Amino acid sequence: MNELLVPPSGFRKILIVKPSAFGDVIHGLPVLHALRERYPQAELHWVVAKSFVSVLEDHPLIHRLWVIDKDSWKKPGRIASTCSELWKLRRGLRAEKFDLVIDLQGLFRSAVIVLFTGARQRVGFENAREGAGFSYNYRVRTEAELHAVEKNLLVARFVGCCDPVEPQFPLPPRSEPPSIVKSLGPYAVIAPSAGTLVKRWPAEYFGRLASLLPIPSVIVTGPSDAALGDEVARLSGAKAFSLAGKTTLKELSALLEDARFLVTCDSGPMHLAAALGVPVFAVFGPTSPRRTGPYGKIHTILRLSLPCSPCFTRKPCPDWRCIREITPEMVFEAIEKTVNSEQ
Repeated sequence: MNELLVPPSGFRKILIVKPSAFGDVIHGLPVLHALRERYPQAELHWVVAKSFVSVLEDHPLIHRLWVIDKDSWKKPGRIASTCSELWKLRRGLRAEKFDLVIDLQGLFRSAVIVLFTGARQRVGFENAREGAGFSYNYRVRTEAELHAVEKNLLVARFVGCCDPVEPQFPLPPRSEPPSIVKSLGPYAVIAPSAGTLVKRWPAEYFGRLASLLPIPSVIVTGPSDAALGDEVARLSGAKAFSLAGKTTLKELSALLEDARFLVTCDSGPMHLAAALGVPVFAVFGPTSPRRTGPYGKIHTILRLSLPCSPCFTRKPCPDWRCIREITPEMVFEAIEKTVNSEQ
């Protein structure tokens, strides 16, 4: 691997390509922080998907967000408009004359965006998927079982940043939490949704757990999973309040920051809570907490040691033991043990 050519005065303009998903964008924040520390005069830009703009919107460290509507690019009926959007994106990125472009996504789509910039120094992962490595002239080697945050920080180190004593997750200013929580006193947050069905703990398990907790719970989901959140609240025996589908990402940030803890599965809110330093109790089934678990030492992973796990399947298997055999009582016991040890 060639050594990166750092200008004597440092980089003038840097682009981070990390469009999605929710948790992946959170995992890129330590790189943003490290770049600002190492190159304080540089303009930092970020390519982000439209669905996750609010994770980075109004961020004081980001000079400009480049928003892409990647989901619409997949629709055959929008070929003409997609081509127009891509051409406009290419022209805009090339005009910026970036000194350095970093691809933290490592997919074919992100690799094409990297090439759009015309930058001479383009950095990505050696094991990038979908053949994305063709667009980089610097490839950073990583290990398969490395956590996503640490994997990203290897790239930051390669471009001249110092290893942080503790990775920082700078988030944009939060908004006020929803008014309902102000009257609850101490509360927990439950996020029952996940990006794929195979990662989800059953709604009845979340509801049963909420009924066991000594403090009220606030249920949160995205708009498309509002019915799931409402079902969990119904099953809680009036111990949980549903804000499912009713919070913006900035409101979710405020809600999590004031919570005692979060209970969830492998999800975006899990990574946001970890970034905020809020204790997480996370149920893991077919995915690997070593790769994508809540980052930090204050969190608790609930996972069964099965020979088939993690299998990384995207569809539930017939018995789905890795999820269904983790009971609400097991999670409650872990929460009770942690809370008691802190008193």
